[in-house]
Amino acid sequence: MHKTNAIKPYLPACTALILTFTLIINIFFISDIPLHWSAILWLSLIFALIIIFIQVARAQKNIKYYSNQLQVNKERLTNEIKHRLWAEKRASESIIKSLIIDENIPVMLAYFSIDLRCRYHNRTFRQWFGLKPDQIDGQLLTEFSSEEFFSGIKKCITELLAGKTIHNQRTLKSIKGFPYIFTEQYVPHLDNKGKTIGFYTMHTPRAHEKNSSGIAQKNKILNLNKLEPQKISEQSISKESTILSPSQASNSGIATTSARIAQAIEEGEFNLYYQQIKSLKPNVTPSSHYEILVRMNGEENGLMPPGSFLPFVDQFKMMPQLDRWIVSYIAKWLSTHSRTHSILCLNIAKDTLSDQAFPSFIQDQLQKMNIPAASLCFEIELSDAQTNITDTTTFSQKIHQLGCLVSLCSFNYESGSVELLDQIKTNYLKIDGSLICNILRDPEDLKNVLIINKIAQNKGIKTIAELVESDEIIAKLQEIGVDYAQGFGIAKAFPFKDLE
Repeated sequence: MHKTNAIKPYLPACTALILTFTLIINIFFISDIPLHWSAILWLSLIFALIIIFIQVARAQKNIKYYSNQLQVNKERLTNEIKHRLWAEKRASESIIKSLIIDENIPVMLAYFSIDLRCRYHNRTFRQWFGLKPDQIDGQLLTEFSSEEFFSGIKKCITELLAGKTIHNQRTLKSIKGFPYIFTEQYVPHLDNKGKTIGFYTMHTPRAHEKNSSGIAQKNKILNLNKLEPQKISEQSISKESTILSPSQASNSGIATTSARIAQAIEEGEFNLYYQQIKSLKPNVTPSSHYEILVRMNGEENGLMPPGSFLPFVDQFKMMPQLDRWIVSYIAKWLSTHSRTHSILCLNIAKDTLSDQAFPSFIQDQLQKMNIPAASLCFEIELSDAQTNITDTTTFSQKIHQLGCLVSLCSFNYESGSVELLDQIKTNYLKIDGSLICNILRDPEDLKNVLIINKIAQNKGIKTIAELVESDEIIAKLQEIGVDYAQGFGIAKAFPFKDLE
């Protein structure tokens, strides 16, 4: 039966060929076939041809139908691929944002199911208890927290299950026994039926002041004048002290104060970290490149996440003093590690760019410590440069006159960014990480990275890719021709004291 169906479409064509061949023989060779048989042969041939025409028409109709179906399926598949790529891109962005939140947000975040098992926790939350992730993941709150910490949540369970958001404030002690005032928030997680299936906790810590009186705070700030190129006026000190009155600091959840930061800068209470910037060029052995990161050495045993204190330093216009401390520390280190042949990249704040005395301070450090100027590279954020082009241009010129290097960071292909390269002399161009992390998924981001790298090459500027997270991205950057890469896919940040 199967064989019959296979040969059935070809029967009309074969019959027509046989009839045609028979009629040709009859006309030219035999010609004695009765007339009625000849008529039957002709009618049979016509009938076979009609069947063939019907088959052809049907085949064309089927071809058109299946072509349309194929086009529809192709479009559907294309849309599915686009949605999948979009979903992967969003997932990648979510991972990156999650890492940023976990690394930088200066509060304790956690999520618990209704049976009080921890399903999410950030770095600050872990550091408060001094535990590793696997010691908290899926564990009951009572299994890893103190009774003091648990009691505050226990009192709110009934209201949380009823869908009520709780705000509270209390004092807790760290694992070292240091007291902190906490502003607490408990937010219920509701399903689509309005039933509570878990809750989020957010604890914002604020360290107790060592010196709570206004006079002590004022003296701490006045001591900073030894480090400042321009003295802070009595009026500004009074204003800062007013801003940071205990009641207001408690309400706003500020984790550090101007007096505490002043003390930290004066006494050098910071930890420096380094992150490697790796060359992507084969058969090239340039100097080792490292970006220097700063973290405040709090008594809370690492409670404050990296960079959480920097907004407060910037708010009180203390970044030039902090940048001076970092330059002094690095210059001293280089003087005792003259054989390292490393280039250390230091981030410069926008207020430091406007500090006319800062280049002279760098020059004094270079001469005092007798270190090569090319060992220092000063990193300037693109947004800071665009905000104050005049000061940035002047700073860049003076830095290059000293023999130091300049890097322009977070560079993207937006309006005005390319024109900035004609005004600011720079040795390195750090391509914005938001472009780098999507070059495998977003053709537009890939195109922008190619353009930026080409522009930099034409101007003789080395390129550095930020936020490099995978070997696939590294391979793509090498294909593009980017010079250097930095990110978790290259190396994590390590304590500076370990750099040898």
